[in-house]
Amino acid sequence: MDTHRQTRQAIVRLLSSMGSAKEIAQYLKRFSRLDAKRFAVVKVGGAVLRDDLDALASSLAFLQQVGLTPIVVHGAGPQLDAELAAAGVATRTQDGLRVTPPAALAVVRRVFLAENLRLVAALRGAEARATSIVSGVFEADWLDRERYGLVGRVARVHLAPIEASLNAGAIPVLASLGETADGQILNVNADFAANELVQALQPYKIVFLTETGGLLDDRGRIIDSINLSSEYEHLLAQPWLHSGMRLKLAQIKALLDRLPPTSSVSITRPAELARELFTHKGSGTLVRRGEKVYTYTSWDGVDRARLRALIESAFGRALAPDYFERTRPHRVYVSENHRAAIVLTAEAAGTYLDKFAVLEEAQGEGLGRAVWQAMRAENPRLFWRSRHANPVNEFYFAEADGCQRLNGWRVFWYGQPDFDAIARCVAHCRERPATLLDAAPAEAAA
Repeated sequence: MDTHRQTRQAIVRLLSSMGSAKEIAQYLKRFSRLDAKRFAVVKVGGAVLRDDLDALASSLAFLQQVGLTPIVVHGAGPQLDAELAAAGVATRTQDGLRVTPPAALAVVRRVFLAENLRLVAALRGAEARATSIVSGVFEADWLDRERYGLVGRVARVHLAPIEASLNAGAIPVLASLGETADGQILNVNADFAANELVQALQPYKIVFLTETGGLLDDRGRIIDSINLSSEYEHLLAQPWLHSGMRLKLAQIKALLDRLPPTSSVSITRPAELARELFTHKGSGTLVRRGEKVYTYTSWDGVDRARLRALIESAFGRALAPDYFERTRPHRVYVSENHRAAIVLTAEAAGTYLDKFAVLEEAQGEGLGRAVWQAMRAENPRLFWRSRHANPVNEFYFAEADGCQRLNGWRVFWYGQPDFDAIARCVAHCRERPATLLDAAPAEAAA
């Protein structure tokens, strides 16, 4: 089957199973603009290699079919435990790192090579091109020879083997083994190796593939997105946040603090990788450095020109020229880079959501949800309206207590005390004039 046909069929499969054509096209366009080595670094845990190899190979091969080449780095922790036990080599950890005496190094090398080749073989079996890279990338220094044995920290990352693989159209598959400048092989923690690789490549996406499929909340549910700028301190203060997740969040924050603001970390399962990358809803946990959310009680201090540009770009319609003169805000929530905003007004029927705008380039980042959460924390009652065809309605249905159809509109609300209050909200929405010119079905909350 020729490459063009494979790509077309892969995209059709993606469209039919996961999301709207608009979403998919948006993400493919965004990713295809990137230099090949800046698309994504995918960190694969040893447990995933052991238990979910077929789904992993299928998902990575799928990315290659749609013209995207991830860079993969893997560990092999569970496999090492089993092989060291079989060889009669005692294993222990120190400060979370595997102590590696000389007797263990031969096992470490053998296991990493075997797991690396197993993944490459699985990728080739899924009709993907892949290259095994077990040396030449991570130059390492001894971490502490007396304390940890043959364990290294990454001193330099050499990209030539990765670039050669990418230039050949193959997925680079890296084992987390390092070598000193004089050729001594050292065991390197896979998470640390992935972090150093990320710093060298500055990729758009960093993906951690795990068995849990994301970070979990107090009820064991996956947290779909985390905006570190506005949520990090709040999350750390939660009593249900266990030490493992606390450490993971701190590591992710340290990682993203050293990367461009556009970079993000996704934590998901192998089978859900495409859904996480190509749909707004995703499937795991998306973590971004994010933007702070500022709150205003009037137009004073609001950059009206930037807010107008944001609203018009998000809705694809011109805002009424006198919008700011005729609209008296109750609250205005704006992300620091003016990529998402909410405007509330105080009406006789209650607090009304007049505008909720998110730039297309920011959709799927969790930024709109961060602004929404900041707004909802301060407004226990709200109502708003949205056009019937608005793609955001799915989100509104999840957030609202109820909805009523009008001619051309849906009216949503939450926190309203009784039916009389809801009736007043509906009546207001029925009579409210539009403030976006030449209104179209995509217009929302206008």
